[in-house]
Amino acid sequence: MTKDWPALVERAERTHRLTEEELASLLAEPATEEAMALAADRVRAAFVGDAVHLRGLIEFSSFCRRNCHYCGLRRENEKAGRYRLTPEEIVALAEKARGYGYHTVVLQSGEDGWFTAERLADVIRAVKRLDVAVTLSVGERPIGDYRAWRDAGADRFLLRIETTDRALYERLHPGMSYDERRRCLRDLKRLGYEVGTGCLVGLPGQTIDSLARDVLFFQAIDADMVGIGPLVPNEDTPLKGAPPGDMGLVRRMVAAIRLLLPEANIPATTAMETLSPGARERILRSGANVVMPNVTEGEARRLYALYPGKACVADTPEECRFCMAARVKALGRFIGADKGFRRRRANPAPPEKTAAGD
Repeated sequence: MTKDWPALVERAERTHRLTEEELASLLAEPATEEAMALAADRVRAAFVGDAVHLRGLIEFSSFCRRNCHYCGLRRENEKAGRYRLTPEEIVALAEKARGYGYHTVVLQSGEDGWFTAERLADVIRAVKRLDVAVTLSVGERPIGDYRAWRDAGADRFLLRIETTDRALYERLHPGMSYDERRRCLRDLKRLGYEVGTGCLVGLPGQTIDSLARDVLFFQAIDADMVGIGPLVPNEDTPLKGAPPGDMGLVRRMVAAIRLLLPEANIPATTAMETLSPGARERILRSGANVVMPNVTEGEARRLYALYPGKACVADTPEECRFCMAARVKALGRFIGADKGFRRRRANPAPPEKTAAGD
């Protein structure tokens, strides 16, 4: 551990630049955590303000063609409860989300082929009539599908890279290609979406150096939103025996992302709260500015089981909305009253080219 880490934190706060080696040294050392979090919170206040943007999450299908080793929705998990909401049910939930005061609706599912480009485009058009931003999180598709959804009014797309370590990515995602994942992110950027990505912290075989490269990759592609989460092992997946992700390291990652991507929207995720009650508040004090309360109802809310013990799964959407409002107020922050699009500086300096962003 370098003795000069306070200077590294100060420089990151001031210039939003670190080398891979410098970033790895900060991430590796728990002693840096509080200083990183405080610096990230100052950057958050300066660049994106005190608003916390609440985005209503609708988990509309648990069917998935993929077989990712960490995910409870994986194709080969015979214990997974499968469901698929109808387009009418999705729009009805979006109407309720708007009634709760959400200005963004996040439509998330496994990679479910039943939702063709045309079917999902129809849903998007109906939801857009509610005067909300629409974020999609539905995985890898051809560029034609992405274009159809953009034309229908979709504003944002979340597609986590999960890890920029090519060998680790392909080991954990059988039948998938790291290059294809990168292709999708490039296509989404080209089509004008606000693009969100992110990674899992705690994957078996992951190193501090690879996490540092993840952060530099987010910076190199100029990600508009970066969502990370700890690994929460699922007993019905190949990673059932893995230890959970380290929440201290997760917090340092969030702080590092804010320091290097000062304008990005960064969520305090449900997985964090699942592993560590109260984590949303700690992460919101460490650079985050977004929370995505679940507005899915009934049995579907329980069956969308990416990992076990999911926080707030027994709460109603209305309870989630008012609980989060109270928690945000207790932090001295306020709920954002707009759609929460990225605020860009007038003349941002282009990110330095890195191997991760080539």
